[in-house]
This record gives sequence, C-alpha cells and structure tokens, in this order.
Amino acid sequence: MTVEEALRAKHREQFPKEHGALVSVESDGVQLEGILEWPDEAAGVVLFAHGSGSSRLSPRNRHVAQQLREVGLATLLVDLLTAEEDRDYEQRFDIGLLANRLADAANFLLADRRTARLPLGLFGASTGAAAALEFAAGMPQRVAAVVSRGGRPDLVADPVLRQVRAPTLLIVGSHDYGVIEFNQQAYALLTCEKRLELVVGAGHLFEETGALDRVARLAADWFLRQFPSAQQGRDEPRR
Repeated sequence: MTVEEALRAKHREQFPKEHGALVSVESDGVQLEGILEWPDEAAGVVLFAHGSGSSRLSPRNRHVAQQLREVGLATLLVDLLTAEEDRDYEQRFDIGLLANRLADAANFLLADRRTARLPLGLFGASTGAAAALEFAAGMPQRVAAVVSRGGRPDLVADPVLRQVRAPTLLIVGSHDYGVIEFNQQAYALLTCEKRLELVVGAGHLFEETGALDRVARLAADWFLRQFPSAQQGRDEPRR
C-alpha cells in the first residue's frame, strides 16, 4: 500500500459515512440543479463553479469533489445556467450573472441545516473561477477560501480582484500557455493571502496521468488550512 493509499484508508476510517442529495437552488426565477454530498462531521463545504460548456456532472470536478469528501469536506456541484441558458454563448461568459448564481447557491448552503454552520470554500474552473473570484470580492465575510483550476481571472476587472480578501490558490497546468499569464497577472493584483501553483506537464483540462489528483491534493490542503473547524479537527482526535 502506498502512502497516499494509506492516507485515504485513514480518511475513510475517520469519515465512514457519506451522504448525498439532489437539490434545487432558486435563482433569478429559475431552478438550478445541484448535487450536495457530505461526510459525517464535515469541517467545511466547497461550492463548485464549473467552466463554460460544463455542468454539475463534470467528471473532472466530480473527481476533485470526491477527494475533498475523503478528507472531510462537504461539496455542492451546481449548474449555474439552465440547459436553455447554456446554449447562449454570451451567457456562458456573463461573469456577473454566474457570480450572482453562486451567491444564491451560497445562500442555499447557509439556509440548509446540513451546511449552515460550515465555513464556505469556492472551487472554480475556467470561467467558473472568474465568477468565484467576483463573488468572493463582493462577500468577504462569507467566503473562507478560493481555489481556481485553470481559471480565467482576466475576465474579472482589476479593481474587483484587488478586493478579494479570501485566501486564494491559483492552480494552472504548466502547458496551459496563455492561461498561465492570465493567472500570473491576477496573482500580482491580489492583495489577499495567495499562492500560484503550476502542475508540471498538465494542460488546460488536466487530463494527463496524475494531474487531476495533484489538483485535488492542492485544493484539499488549501481548504483544510483555511477552515477553522478543520484546523481544530487536526488538533483533536475524532471519536
């Protein structure tokens, strides 16, 4: 058994039960479909914002979400656009609209008894990362941490990026040329606690062997580091 397999086995012992539910988030007069899943004694909840043309069923985000749950974090994957809206190319890149939808999803988590008291993290991919940063800038008291995977922070206005207060991790593939530069520019503008990680050998979709697992490990470490309840859980043995 490898070290990583041993760690996952330990996590499964700590969080033996995992629960899930299909949920519906009301926003702008439409119903957004989502999947809420949580382990027992979750230390926080991570709200996913997928990129353009993707959905709550994205295999990449679901892979990352599964690994986050293995370390004790709840996850919500939600469609930010309806099927009809998603056919409109302009709406896919309407960052203001996507950020508002994220805000409604965050309000859903705040009102739900299963997640109401949990610190909130945002995991955004591509255009979803831009929406996550815009939402975090507008709600500094609500968002505990942000992780961007192959994000497009260039779609967020510079003054808005400077307003982000949540600790932010930018993850980019080392072969994702163009997007690397977008993230380097955003990193320079961010005034919060921040980190930029290049996943060696990975492209924009992190399809290379082990690349997505690396993303998941980086994200899990970042969220656990930023969530107060997770820090407490690390210091106190679970019964």
